[in-house]
Amino acid sequence: MSHVGVGPRAITRAVAFLTAGALAVPALAGCTSEDNSGKPLAGQDIASAARSRVADGGTLRWAVDSVPETLNTFQSDADATSSRVAQAVLPSMYRMDARGRPVRNPDYLESAEVVDTEPKQVVVYRLNQEAVWSDGREIGAADFAAQWRALSGRDSAYWTARNAGYDRIEKIERGAGDLEVKVTFSRRYADWKSLFTPLYPKDVMGTPDSFNDGARRRLKVTAGPFAVEQVDTKKDEIVLTRNPRWWGRPAKLNEIVLRAVPRDKRASELAAGRLDLAEIDPDTAEEVALAAGPRDTAPSSGAPLMGPEDRQSAADALRSWAVANGSDEEAAEKEAQAREKRRKAVARAQRREQALRGFEVRRSLEPAYTQLALNGADGPLADERVRRAVARTLDRRELAELVLKPLGLPAEPVGSHLALAGQPVYADSSGALGGPDTKEARALLADAGWVPGGPVEQPEKGEKAAGSEGDKREGGKDGEDGEKSPGGDDGTYIVGEDDKDDQGKNDKDTHDKNTHGKNDDGKNDEQGRSDQESGEKRAGGKNTAQGGSAPGAYAPKGTAAPAGSAVAPPAKDGKALTLRFVLPSGPGSGVLRTVADRISGMLDAVGIRTEITKVSDASYFKDHIASGQYDLALYSWPASAFPATDARPIYAKPVPAADGSLNIAQNYTRVGTDQVDQLFDQALTTLDEEEARDLLRKADSRIWAQAGSIPLYQRPQLVAARTNLANAGAFAFETPVYEDMGFLKKGAQGARPPVSPSS
Repeated sequence: MSHVGVGPRAITRAVAFLTAGALAVPALAGCTSEDNSGKPLAGQDIASAARSRVADGGTLRWAVDSVPETLNTFQSDADATSSRVAQAVLPSMYRMDARGRPVRNPDYLESAEVVDTEPKQVVVYRLNQEAVWSDGREIGAADFAAQWRALSGRDSAYWTARNAGYDRIEKIERGAGDLEVKVTFSRRYADWKSLFTPLYPKDVMGTPDSFNDGARRRLKVTAGPFAVEQVDTKKDEIVLTRNPRWWGRPAKLNEIVLRAVPRDKRASELAAGRLDLAEIDPDTAEEVALAAGPRDTAPSSGAPLMGPEDRQSAADALRSWAVANGSDEEAAEKEAQAREKRRKAVARAQRREQALRGFEVRRSLEPAYTQLALNGADGPLADERVRRAVARTLDRRELAELVLKPLGLPAEPVGSHLALAGQPVYADSSGALGGPDTKEARALLADAGWVPGGPVEQPEKGEKAAGSEGDKREGGKDGEDGEKSPGGDDGTYIVGEDDKDDQGKNDKDTHDKNTHGKNDDGKNDEQGRSDQESGEKRAGGKNTAQGGSAPGAYAPKGTAAPAGSAVAPPAKDGKALTLRFVLPSGPGSGVLRTVADRISGMLDAVGIRTEITKVSDASYFKDHIASGQYDLALYSWPASAFPATDARPIYAKPVPAADGSLNIAQNYTRVGTDQVDQLFDQALTTLDEEEARDLLRKADSRIWAQAGSIPLYQRPQLVAARTNLANAGAFAFETPVYEDMGFLKKGAQGARPPVSPSS
């Protein structure tokens, strides 16, 4: 399923406030040493099989989103494919286990431990004596030192995207022998296990030139079960082959071909036999599941298709009947052609269904969550009371069920900004904000000066309603190509404005399968009226596998709001409270738009209007989220095994830069406090894991109270895989084991673990 998201280490991880002392924070959750992280909501679904059942040889054709610009994961233009390649071909000192925790990788590391804390923290790594680079050289201290120097941030000639942790190292030395590496830190660093994964050879890290350009399109020296054979930009693929110098369990596959295939083309490529493994969207998952499911006696079960002679006879018979019954022969001919066209379409669908029977859907939950971001830089959302009011209108469980329940996945809302269920830091700290309560939301708005039904001045030409002060330069982009439609801003619709007929047509994707509040007969659905006191604004229309949507939201412009939603909009200083909700318009973002529709309906229950603006996928993050041109937005963050390091820049308080601009790091909501920063800093410097966990949970409670971002649900992970492909699919938290992937021997069967729950 495609969601707009931010990669885990692409940038530094991967993309006016009330003071903390003035917050009326309820009893903070997760502030004790009790381990209430629970279990992961879903485990791996990879058709696990013993290596003895997996055949030797074969090629795995695996769909990816892109051929990356660089194979160096520490550069800013690295992406998810860069990381996938690195996992297969480079050393990793630690891997992620089933609960999202770092565990030692014995193929490279015999042991690693903190041997001193005073006067300095010292960690000694003892390397696997068999571990060598593909050129035959031992992996050792020289590689560790080269990577430290490149990533420490001391030499600006290295084009690095991050230096977290490496900037705390004072020196790296050879230990008691060639296989020992001694790392001394200048400042204590709790997340030291995050370092040197992946580890690049000194050939890449040794000089700025080799770091910046040497690993962009090739990796001549590697040390994993696979090696990079070729990066082919013309074919849009990367070929990985067995590493003959690999000392661990030999790879079962001869090669892995990572092919860049757009999400909306993957079903066709699977049916054509050009892919074996691909992450897919819910629609494709439904198609694959239906093809693989029990068959009946219908024609789609494999009945022979009509032959050429039969088709010609049928067409002739139709024309003869039409002429005999007084119909025009030309009209009859057109009807015959139309019938033939429909028959061919059915035949193509049958062939595609037949081809997809060799696949199955493997499903789990991604180690990532989708959140609603509230831009607190300016406008109404700069007031924490307004942000909290928005948050208190949301039924997060309903939103999780909207996305996950139709997919057969556990539909639990995410309760932490810093971890997911099963990870040690996880605790549901949402109590610091409170649950859905429209009465409380109205009270918060009133306290902030937003009066229900207050006077609203007609804006002068060019003046905006209350909302983001940002430039709406992308507001007119709509559709899949992101171009502005002639004659007006057709990418924008204000939910709740029910008496305006002159706003023009809505985008073409308002007429897709998500009918946005209408039944199949086109009439407004009367189901799910708002219970304004309980905050349960239910969306009208069907709750299908694709999800329902809020009445009125994203409907054609001028569509009347449904009965029961006429809540007096709050106003202040002559302006109604309208928030600009920016969304991507691409074909893979349908789920986000459905969620946004439901959120808009919930906000409408307290009179908050949402101005929904769709923009091209290419500009969504760079031109809107990162630059602050939005009030509300949906995007995702990956879970990290090292939240003290990786989450701090996401929630750090923005600070003025030397040039007068605001340095926000990755805090795209622009909401933060000194107290949260201090808690992160304390967690980063304590080597007591229990103490660090408690500090992070306290930080999370305060992040909830600020209401800058509201975690909604863990993202679904849907993967189409050949039924005989073992040890690959929906990996959930765990790092893939590339050497165990392969195709089952004839007659062998894999073991499928349950999706939920998993230990």
